[in-house]
Amino acid sequence: MCLILFSYRQHPRYPLLLAANRDEFHARPTQSARFWPERPKLLAGRDLQAGGTWMGITRNGRFAAVTNFRDPERTRAAPRSRGDLTLGFLEGDESPASYLHRLSASAGEYAGFNLLLGDRAGLWYYSNSAPTPSAPQQLQPGTYGLSNALLDTPWPKVQRGKQALRSLTGGAVDHSQLAEVVASGELAEQDELAEVGLHGEMDQMLSAQFIVNEAYGTRATTTLWQDQEGMTSWRELSFDAGGNRVDRVTEQFLLER
Repeated sequence: MCLILFSYRQHPRYPLLLAANRDEFHARPTQSARFWPERPKLLAGRDLQAGGTWMGITRNGRFAAVTNFRDPERTRAAPRSRGDLTLGFLEGDESPASYLHRLSASAGEYAGFNLLLGDRAGLWYYSNSAPTPSAPQQLQPGTYGLSNALLDTPWPKVQRGKQALRSLTGGAVDHSQLAEVVASGELAEQDELAEVGLHGEMDQMLSAQFIVNEAYGTRATTTLWQDQEGMTSWRELSFDAGGNRVDRVTEQFLLER
């Protein structure tokens, strides 16, 4: 994923509301989200090049999502794929805290990443790209934004998304409303980007929430909500290089006890 906006224990009906965009090269082979035949409790998309996933959830409530950390000074290929970070948690039974503390010892084997992990007990965040080494962080109730910098770095598209997500208060929420949270193609102004250390034409192109470009752009928008009883609803929309929708996957299930 390259943009994740989520509300955690803020809405009276939904402990979790999430909207996310996966930005990637269009040439990279991908399988749309589905329950994996060899892992029938796992709902996730699949990266057919490296074998992992960018975001997924299981029928017993394990959740994982990863974004790349953008650092032009660190472009060398890493020995391990970031998609393995999410898959390793989703396949196992460790708590998020235990998994992340164990991961921190080998985090340097991956290119820069931000990792969100959750289960019924809580939601956790960890990055291997903080200026100084940091410990995994258990998230408190709140509205959060994550892109290709550290959690809640105030990039314009993150700030815009958090504001939109906060507006979904009180009543029922549907997937179309959540998708609008990450649907803007508006580019940030250069002075806005400069305030957060971003410069140049590439940074401006990537400043949109929804990126349309013939080589690299938004490949999928995933929305997720979960209510107090554990009813979980997932929708993934897939797009081509022109920003046209080419696939839609919807799944709804009650978390297993």
